[in-house]
Formats: sequence, C-alpha cells, structure tokens
Amino acid sequence: MQRRDFFKTSIAASAAIIGSNLSAGETHQPIDGRKMSKMAFPEKRPMITYSDRPPLLESPRATFARGITENDEFFVRWHLPDIPTHIDLETYTISINGLVDKELKISLKELKNDFEQVEVTAVLQCGGNSRSAFTPIAGGIQWGSGAMGCAKWKGVRLSDILQKAGLKKDAHWIGFNGKDNAAYYETPNFVRELELDELNDHVIIAYEMNGEDLPYLNGFPLRLVIPGYYSDSWVKMLSNITVTNKYKSLFFMDVAYRVPDNETESETPEHKFKPTKPITNMNVKSVIGYPENGMKVYHNSHVVVRGVAFDDGHGIKKVLVSTDEGKTWKEALLKQEGGRYAFTEFRFAYKPTEYGKVNIMAKAINRLGDEQPFAKDIGWNHGGYKYNGIDVVTIEVV
Repeated sequence: MQRRDFFKTSIAASAAIIGSNLSAGETHQPIDGRKMSKMAFPEKRPMITYSDRPPLLESPRATFARGITENDEFFVRWHLPDIPTHIDLETYTISINGLVDKELKISLKELKNDFEQVEVTAVLQCGGNSRSAFTPIAGGIQWGSGAMGCAKWKGVRLSDILQKAGLKKDAHWIGFNGKDNAAYYETPNFVRELELDELNDHVIIAYEMNGEDLPYLNGFPLRLVIPGYYSDSWVKMLSNITVTNKYKSLFFMDVAYRVPDNETESETPEHKFKPTKPITNMNVKSVIGYPENGMKVYHNSHVVVRGVAFDDGHGIKKVLVSTDEGKTWKEALLKQEGGRYAFTEFRFAYKPTEYGKVNIMAKAINRLGDEQPFAKDIGWNHGGYKYNGIDVVTIEVV
C-alpha cells in the first residue's frame, strides 16, 4: 500500500516542535479531514488508513452523524502484526483455566447453545482517540476523532462462563489473551487483566456485531466486550481466559495505556509524572458528524447539526451547541435509544444569518455533571490518552 499522508504530517509536525522551545505540552483540535485510502480491506469500505500490518483504520467524521456505526466503517486497531488469516470455526475453542474447579474448552457451538444469549449496545473507543490533538506529539497512532464506534454486541455473559468453570476461593484476577502474535519474540503478547470485582452482567464474550458475525478485523470470531471501558481491554480473537490469585506484571498493563495518577491526569514533556494509573473508564465526549469541516452552506438555509455523545455509562444529560465561539450555548435535541453505554444522538437546528466562516461547537454533559472542556484546557500526557475536548467544526456561509 502507498505511504500515507499521516507520515508526512507527523514529520512536518516533529520538525516544527524541534524548532520551538515548548516548555509545556499543548492541546488543540485533533487533525481532521485526512484522505480516505483508495484501497479497502476485506469487509471494510475505504477508510483512513495508517498501517496495513497491523491494520489501523479510522472512521471519517461523517460516520458519527448516526447512533450505530456500520460494520464496514467501524474503526480497526490491532497491536500485534501476526494475525491469523484463517479461522476454522469447527475447531475454534475458548479455554478457561487457572484457579477454576473445572478447566473448560468451549466451542462456538456450545457457546451459542449452552448459555443464555444476551445483547448490549456499547461504544468502543481507543484510549488514544484524538491523539493528534497533543503537541509535542504523544507516542502512538496520531488518530483524528474516528477511532471509535458504537455497535450492538451479542454473546454470552463472562460471569456465566466463569460460573460454569467454578472459581476457587482465592481467585482474584482474570487474564485474557487472543490469537494475534508479535513479529519478534521479544515483543510481549497483548494480554489484559481484570479484577473480579470489575465484572458485571454487561461484560460479555461477543460473537455478533450489529446482527452479523464479527468482522474479521474487529476480532472474529470472539471478542471481549467491557462497556464503559476503553478498547485496550476489549481483547480480540479471544482464545484464552486464565484465572489467578495475583496480578501478573504485563507490558500492556504496566507500561502502555497509563496516565499520570494526579487530579488532572497530566504532566509536561520535560517532567513525566509518576506514579501512573491504567486508563479504564471513558470520560464524557461528543463529536459532530454533520456538517463537516470546510463545508459551504447557504445563508439563511436550514442546517441540522448532527452528532453523537457518550461517557462510561452514567448517561448523557444534555448536549450544548454554540455558533458564537462559546459565548452562548443552546441545548440540542437528544435521542437515547441504545441504553446507557451507547451513543446518544443529538440534533440542533441552525439557521446561519451571517456570511463567512462559522465555528460550530458541541459539548456534552453527563448525569454526574461532568462536561467537556475546551481543547486548550486539557492537560498534556505523554501517551496522548483520554482527549475529550469540545468538538469544533468550521463551515463557510455563502
């Protein structure tokens, strides 16, 4: 595949940073409007593409004008490049072992026939979504705002599977691993761990996404679904569950996907803050799906601003929209049909009465009273995690 514009952008940004004397990190609007790839991966339409090995695909802004993200435009994030190219559904099993009364190997047929089937609608979002908003550049994929999506996930409760295996008295941690492997033996496997008390009835092992088998690139045939948590915990191509009594030190738990353990979860490029803590629950966020940056609209026309908002499951109370640089805010209409872990759709009727460029801003407020800050007020962190700045789209009234 051809080299991506992303690399050019990163090099240029790096040069600009080196030539400056930034003593503190800055945040701003994420990069928007990157070109779509001319090539499409299997089961996907052309998307913003950062890498083909491992596959890294971002959804365009227009995706977020509706509450459910179609499977063929749902973002893709793999950490390890060696992904199986064929899965035999007749022989595929998920193993449950460790501190259990009875070790199990459950086939897909048994999973679908021997357990209660459940469905949950939930947002899946990379912890580094919108990472391109951080300057100096934070390590990792320089996502725009499209490393997220919302789907209806169907499968089996993890608690039901563990109950069938039976947990020993000293069971405390659960480790999850998938079928993807590193290209070099020194690279650690992508293993995630959860404490038993983090489980609830919404944590499932899913085999369906929006009424269809999971797309191959989104974790076929099974993936872990943890509503309200960032996607680094949603292990794909899930093949093994191990129950232990002690936390196992792991790279992707102890080094990657962590933020400063302070009130603002921030630091400076020169002085990294310790200690750190893992990212888990998502913070409140909204994204405008329509109109898009650079669009032209007619003077005195009727424009319907559309987008989505979400948090970690407490629920969205309101979404406010401003067309005067944040001086005044008006409430948007909300559509909340998918449950507390799903996208809340919002709409706002706007009639442009002045010519020229207009910034449309959207901010969400959840039921706890948490609201999105302006981008400039978000603290920098070296991983570029948990950005949730007020979204801004610039249009031109003609």
